Amino acid sequence: MSNPALSNNPALNGKTLTADELRRIYEQPAAQTQRPGLDTPLSPPAADANYGGIQPPVVAPSDKPMTYENTISKTILLFVIVLAFGAIGWFLPALSLPAAIIGLVLGLVNSFKKQPSVPLIVLYAVFQGIFLGGISGIFEGQWSGIVSQAIIGTLVVFGATLLLFRSGKVRTSPKMNKIFMVAIVGYLGFSLVNVVLMVTGVNQDPWGMLGATIFGIPLGLLIGGLAVLLAAYSLVMDFELIQNGVKNRVPEKWAWSAAFGLMVTLIWLYVEILRILAILRGNN
Repeated sequence: MSNPALSNNPALNGKTLTADELRRIYEQPAAQTQRPGLDTPLSPPAADANYGGIQPPVVAPSDKPMTYENTISKTILLFVIVLAFGAIGWFLPALSLPAAIIGLVLGLVNSFKKQPSVPLIVLYAVFQGIFLGGISGIFEGQWSGIVSQAIIGTLVVFGATLLLFRSGKVRTSPKMNKIFMVAIVGYLGFSLVNVVLMVTGVNQDPWGMLGATIFGIPLGLLIGGLAVLLAAYSLVMDFELIQNGVKNRVPEKWAWSAAFGLMVTLIWLYVEILRILAILRGNN
């Protein structure tokens, strides 16, 4: 239910895996993941104490398991790349649109790949950096100080969500996941219609339908607030999926998928906060 980079990943989503899926994840022969005569699905390591009476697969000695530490280090590396190439977009804002399109394509490819591809994940960070640098430079030129405010806002939401998750006070649930899915589909549908109306010139407002007001409140603020809440919940889902990967001791390569998934959510969160601040600053 979260971003496909993590929720579609059998190594991280915590669902019951078949012997063939376990073999692909742990890169072991099928005989090591299944006893003779047993062909029922197996649970991933740490999913339950007895593993259904079946010996859990053991990560090969040459494989380092995914940990919180190497996931964090890979996430930081990707964001350093985003910042480095963001400088290019900042000074060449004309590159932001093509970079956004390429980044979108790379994001979809990475999200639905069955195995993590480090070069493609790094390329995604490169083009997203150019895109973010471009729009950040444009917004900063219009409203001085807005980029630093958006960065602080993103870090605050991320930090608060992480603390609540670590404390155990915030967790996902099947019911909330369904609500999240309905809300995210509605949000994406609204965004697509809004872009079409703006591109075709049907709506001349710089923000499109987001520039409309409801009881004196810009629609952009209401939609933006909803998007921030959705992104925060998506972070909780990401944290749970990463926790699954660490508990299951999947190979370290899956930390790249986890880092990519976090980056997708944080970039979305930053863009939404940047837009909310721009609407607020524009109305003052």
